[in-house]
Amino acid sequence: MSTILEKIAAIESEMARTQKNKATSAHLGLLKAKLAKLRRELISPKGGGGGTGEAGFEVAKTGDARVGFVGFPSVGKSTLLSNLAGVYSEVAAYEFTTLTTVPGCILYKGAKIQLLDLPGIIEGAKDGKGRGRQVIAVARTCNLIFMVLDCLKPLGHKKLLEHELEGFGIRLNKKPPNIYYKRKDKGGINLNCMVPQSELDTDLVKTILSEYKIHNADITLRYDATSDDLIDVIEGNRIYIPCIYLLNKIDQISIEELDVIYKIPHCVPISAHHHWNFDDLLEMMWEYLRLIRIYTKPKGQLPDYSSPVVLHNERTSIEDFCNKLHRSIAKEFKYALVWGSSVKHQPQKVGIEHVLNDEDVVQIVKKV
Repeated sequence: MSTILEKIAAIESEMARTQKNKATSAHLGLLKAKLAKLRRELISPKGGGGGTGEAGFEVAKTGDARVGFVGFPSVGKSTLLSNLAGVYSEVAAYEFTTLTTVPGCILYKGAKIQLLDLPGIIEGAKDGKGRGRQVIAVARTCNLIFMVLDCLKPLGHKKLLEHELEGFGIRLNKKPPNIYYKRKDKGGINLNCMVPQSELDTDLVKTILSEYKIHNADITLRYDATSDDLIDVIEGNRIYIPCIYLLNKIDQISIEELDVIYKIPHCVPISAHHHWNFDDLLEMMWEYLRLIRIYTKPKGQLPDYSSPVVLHNERTSIEDFCNKLHRSIAKEFKYALVWGSSVKHQPQKVGIEHVLNDEDVVQIVKKV
């Protein structure tokens, strides 16, 4: 493992020494590709040998969504979980109080949301320091990340944490690159650029692909992409997760400093100890999770508003709704009656392809 770490350190120092200009762009692209390959090896080693015997931090997934708390030690993650979910997570005045994942669950707008208090991570966590790799592996399974920061400490900590997560293949508040990539058996590298490119050209693309031993592929760049974007697409193991930055301990700063903090994007200032600004935090959490609620209506009865069926924003058809209830319903489905903003008439008869909106009411009619 140390040899991989040494190789990574050597490449990073060479990249730091190299000037960025047109002449060195191919060389830098090659170094970036080598670095990405070594990082992948670090995440999932090649050898299929026995495990080290260290237990991971994985917790069974429950509820409609999962939110992970990531941050340096002693920033208030456990206090926040205790006060949000009412679950006891040990709190003390020393670092690394939390040594395993502590799960909690809250009910917000009818949706069950699982909260995970993860152990604190330190600089170098992506390389395995302080069991950081197991912590970040659990963070990869979350639908949303709460990055808890101490507003009394420098904001450079935000950059450090982002660097640790990026090194493990997590991309925060980003969309997957709009690049079409397909490997072929023959025909060489075929590059199409729909817009003028400032960084990538055919030679640089070929250099990066040759590092992965790919000599035949179709690539379409639909926007001004960077070499990092291309490497992300080739690697194919990147995860794109929304992230909210929680600046904790605002009870110890002035109003003027708070005004400055509010201007940081994707950020909510809170005080976990005094329960300040939790409603703003939960509202922002709901917005970033992009969940929608669908109410069920049995025939001849009033809709059941107490327990909605919660779907993710990208999977909101009647078929997804049926599968969430039970797999057999979609097979016996005849049509559905829908009340709400997704239809013109109240109620309206719709098929299995119909896309639902938030807070629609659905009644399913089965085949006889």
